[in-house]
Amino acid sequence: MDANAFYEGYSFDAYEYLGAHVVENGTVFRVYAPEANGAVVLHGGNQIPMGPAPGGNFWECYVEGAREGDCYEYIIYDKHDTPHYKADPFGFGMELRPDHHSVIRDLNRYEFHDGEWMRTRTNRLHEPLNIYELHVGSWRTKAEPEQETEDTDWYNYEELAAPLAEYLKESGYNYVEFMPLSEHPADVSWGYQNTGFFAPTSRYGTAQQLMYLVDYLHQNGIGVILDYVAVHFATDFYGLEQFDGSYLYEYPSKDVGVSEWGSYNFMHARGEVRSFLQSSANYWLQKYHIDGLRMDAISRILYWQGEEARGVNARGVQFLKTMNQGLKDRNPGIMLIAEDSTSFDGVTRETQYGGLGFDYKWDMGWMHDTLEYFQAGPEYRKRDYHKLTFSMMYFYNEHFLLPLSHDEVVHGKATILQKMNGQYEEKFPQARALYLYMMVHPGKTLNFMGNEFGQLREWDEKRQQDWFLLTYPIQDAFYHYMKELNHIYQTNPALYQQDYDGDGFKWLDCQQEDRRVYVLQRRCLAETMIAVFNFSDYDQDYELKNLNFDRLRPMLHTDWLCWNGTEPEDRGPWAVTNGKLMIHLPRFSGILFRAENE
Repeated sequence: MDANAFYEGYSFDAYEYLGAHVVENGTVFRVYAPEANGAVVLHGGNQIPMGPAPGGNFWECYVEGAREGDCYEYIIYDKHDTPHYKADPFGFGMELRPDHHSVIRDLNRYEFHDGEWMRTRTNRLHEPLNIYELHVGSWRTKAEPEQETEDTDWYNYEELAAPLAEYLKESGYNYVEFMPLSEHPADVSWGYQNTGFFAPTSRYGTAQQLMYLVDYLHQNGIGVILDYVAVHFATDFYGLEQFDGSYLYEYPSKDVGVSEWGSYNFMHARGEVRSFLQSSANYWLQKYHIDGLRMDAISRILYWQGEEARGVNARGVQFLKTMNQGLKDRNPGIMLIAEDSTSFDGVTRETQYGGLGFDYKWDMGWMHDTLEYFQAGPEYRKRDYHKLTFSMMYFYNEHFLLPLSHDEVVHGKATILQKMNGQYEEKFPQARALYLYMMVHPGKTLNFMGNEFGQLREWDEKRQQDWFLLTYPIQDAFYHYMKELNHIYQTNPALYQQDYDGDGFKWLDCQQEDRRVYVLQRRCLAETMIAVFNFSDYDQDYELKNLNFDRLRPMLHTDWLCWNGTEPEDRGPWAVTNGKLMIHLPRFSGILFRAENE
């Protein structure tokens, strides 16, 4: 580690120097505590004094016999010689809550076997990207639902690998996004308030087991994205809060130092803080072969307290630019994703052209407008008709990703299926049509676990998904519909190859407010696809006009009998006569066609 780069905020490898590093016959400990009068390692009941390391602001010592799996913590003495008992900010492991000591982990023990994947991965801008968002502790557990306990039934990372890879491949997802896996004290924070920015949560196992999970997924053609939090940290006494008796990581003023969640905001103006966060982000990419980072709550870095009215945080903006460019320079083929609901310009523009350097930005506007449309009764969809067309007015401003994430199925918002207007059986055809609309809309896609089989209970981090629902025919049919839709997406380049090229999308008809009918076209050099939707509550016939094709072949109909619909399955070509084709549209339905010529 270059000490000057660390102080100035340009370090990406501080974890190679700081933290606990296993060497022959023991472990070397190093900690950054510039305002400390002294520091001690507490290991095995013994207090081992640390001495000043080169640079004057670091403390270090060698502990013979300290080995993989041992617990330790630091005692940091501030300027008044008051002791502060702290976990290692750069620790590679931590105990399971409520215990909180750091744990020595040897990161060099695991050998990856994913070389081909790492050499050929890309940011997927012109390739299919269908993301399955997952919370490890509540996807599946080992116990039957009535036997679930607080934390004894989790699969560990290694045990999760085979069933998860099999499920993702079968279901048609090619990337998984894990909600934060950094160590965190409170389950209810879902990992978004961290104490261990370099420590995989011990809820699900060790560092080596997480490496195995990522490696296994790569060998099965599944990419891995990790939620990463660079905005704030948990307030627990053993964490970063007043680490050496000074405001080392946080703001000294609570006006900007305390977030809306009650956590402490990082002070991104400090070089050491920037180096800490950049090194942490790079650590997950380098040491665990993570393929991408989804960065949470970016607006809280762009603007003071996340509020545009308070003005731009210039140091925060520069931090994002420096970090994103540095991560890409060091990790070819990764993708960086911003969760940002503001209109800040250039989020996905390259840094060399003044942008922030993200590859994708969550399209929160599309998500809100779409769900509000489907929540409304059919009689109001004439009024709301252009909520489904508005997204294309701004879509090419950024590289947008369409999310139906965990945030949409908690806190009284209802699940995606429950959001659909009407009674139980009316919700399924509307949800099928919604997901076809989502898949043919330009932009990559993300779907939260459980959505794919019509989960009917809001997500609860303490309970696994209601897999028993798949024993009900209507839920099983919905899952198989989603499965086929996902596979169609991955195998038809018109649906992904030109997502961010204006030639890849065209409204063929978006002026049918009274009928609530929409027609759109997706295309690439190899093929053209047309989707027709009837979001009204009555069947109707619709004539497609000005078609330059000889026939249209139905690839998927949301109302086929096999999905518990009303229409017999018909995959044969439909002849186009004089550029026209009359089609029957059941209520709450959509049809996806491939255009063909003789």
